[in-house]
Amino acid sequence: MRRTSSYNTITLGFPPFTPAIKYLIGANVAVFFAMLLLGGFQGAIFEWAGLVPALVVRGYIWQLATYSFLHTGLWHILFNMLWLWMFGAELEMSWGGRRFLEFYFFSVIGAALTTVGFAYAHLLLVPNSVTVGASGGVYGVLIAYGMLFGDREVFLFPLPFRIKAKYMVGILVLLTIAVSLQGNTGGVANIAHLGGLLFGFLYVKFMPRYGVVGGASERYFGVRNAYYRWKRRRAAKKFEVYMRKHDRNQYFDEHGNFRDPDRQPPEKGNGEHRGPWVN
Repeated sequence: MRRTSSYNTITLGFPPFTPAIKYLIGANVAVFFAMLLLGGFQGAIFEWAGLVPALVVRGYIWQLATYSFLHTGLWHILFNMLWLWMFGAELEMSWGGRRFLEFYFFSVIGAALTTVGFAYAHLLLVPNSVTVGASGGVYGVLIAYGMLFGDREVFLFPLPFRIKAKYMVGILVLLTIAVSLQGNTGGVANIAHLGGLLFGFLYVKFMPRYGVVGGASERYFGVRNAYYRWKRRRAAKKFEVYMRKHDRNQYFDEHGNFRDPDRQPPEKGNGEHRGPWVN
């Protein structure tokens, strides 16, 4: 699979291994080989760290993320990591590593919640089914790429033709819906793919420009600063009341800043007075 540059010209180059992509691929590969070494313990690990809706509602909340690091076979992890690298690297270069990781795990957890919801609605899944694989996050990456870089042309390796990313994603959505009707196949839940597409779309479409964490941080500092301004105005009013009781007049502006009544404002060039001094 090959992609084009930002000017829509064909290139045979591969994207760089950006930091977040390296961490994700390294963690997935490390877990995969660890599972091979553990051998007979794989079933217990899949039940403990894979996504089992019946266990999630009993408190196994970590499964909403840990299932994405488990894979059932070589081809399963190979294609997931290849797609993550090919399309995720450019998203990370555009967003930055922190926001990309936030988006990736937003899609992963969203895919998990979708799976739990379908399981307890008894639609194609059952609460005791086990789901593993990074496909929920990867499918989120794919739809984000299609939405943000829709006019880029990609090669559908090994097919000898290229297609615009937005059309590729559209075909992918239709195939995912069709395959999802088969439910959980071979330990890899196709419902999670559908959930990854949905939550990836929601993130790109509706989340703040700086992501969930950045938007929440900006909101927090705005509320905090408003609170401090309120405290300053309140303290200024109390101080004015106190000074009047002692036959002294002090003045504060509407923001709670002190205005020295004994200081004469300098005159402007046209004879008018400047506004009061504000500390």
